[in-house]
Amino acid sequence: MEAVAERLSHLDPQAGGAIRVVMFYDTLMRRRVDLPALARASAGLAECVAGIRLHGTGRAIRFSPGDGQVSAPSSPASSTAPITLDEEEIGTVWLERPGPPGPLDEVLLDRLAIAAGAVVERYGPARTTMADPALVELAISSGSDEAARARALQLLGFAAGLPVHVVAVRSRLPLGQVGGLVCPARLVKAAPLADAGVILAATVDPARFPAGVRAGIGAAGSPDRSWREARTALRFTTPRRPVVHHDELGAIALLARIPRDATRDNPDVAAVTRLAGDPEDLETLDAYCATGSLRRAADLLHLHHSSVARRVEQLGRILGIDLTEPTGLTRARIALTAWRLLDD
Repeated sequence: MEAVAERLSHLDPQAGGAIRVVMFYDTLMRRRVDLPALARASAGLAECVAGIRLHGTGRAIRFSPGDGQVSAPSSPASSTAPITLDEEEIGTVWLERPGPPGPLDEVLLDRLAIAAGAVVERYGPARTTMADPALVELAISSGSDEAARARALQLLGFAAGLPVHVVAVRSRLPLGQVGGLVCPARLVKAAPLADAGVILAATVDPARFPAGVRAGIGAAGSPDRSWREARTALRFTTPRRPVVHHDELGAIALLARIPRDATRDNPDVAAVTRLAGDPEDLETLDAYCATGSLRRAADLLHLHHSSVARRVEQLGRILGIDLTEPTGLTRARIALTAWRLLDD
């Protein structure tokens, strides 16, 4: 290989240099260096600050030429490359070169990214989205002791003290795909359980859930409590509101604690049950309860507001509630929500 590089350097200095970069990283990988040593060697080769960051930990490893670890805020990266493992992006490598990128920076970063991925795979834990369901269940189960839960989270890749959100999901899409979408830059794990899919993530972006997915999000904290919150929030999802964060429910979450028989026997809920036999009536009630306005409900239903006004008046007679009064509208909203919880 050295002879090839020497011959190429006479014909094409850049090609010869690229081969020397490849040889450099091949040597480092044979020596089984860790990530700090890899960043240090890369900084020396590039003659500028080199950095490595894994999404799972969020910690940046930065070295400057001359074996100096840099802890000050980073300068803008002159070039970057993703670290991938099992076809997932698990981190980023970069150079902080003052001025434009050098002619071999692209090759250098490509090899640095490959080497970093190999280090993570060797020393783990490997960052893949799908996880062992038994391990996930151990992490979120209320029956697990704290030592077992901490061990499960560690095996899943979550560092001690790292916030963990738990999401309960119903989706026809693969859970791994959903997890990667809502937490694209941090550690995320997913597994199917008997009643719902589970996503554990360092952070969750509710706006990134794809269409057709129902999701309840628990607050960060104890995974077992977050799982209970997530399952409760999932029960409150609707086609119009497919993603619900438990923190947003407030006192409404108390409805989930009412025994089903008591809910079913309530006169307002029983009236909604009878009304639900007509999809048009149910859709009108849902739109009006969601907006609290005839005109906004008409916009949702693509109808004239006078038509919606007549429908709402008729619905009020069926329910025995004056829907134009604030108290009546509140009763209808609670009854509609409680009725939905019966089917969950």
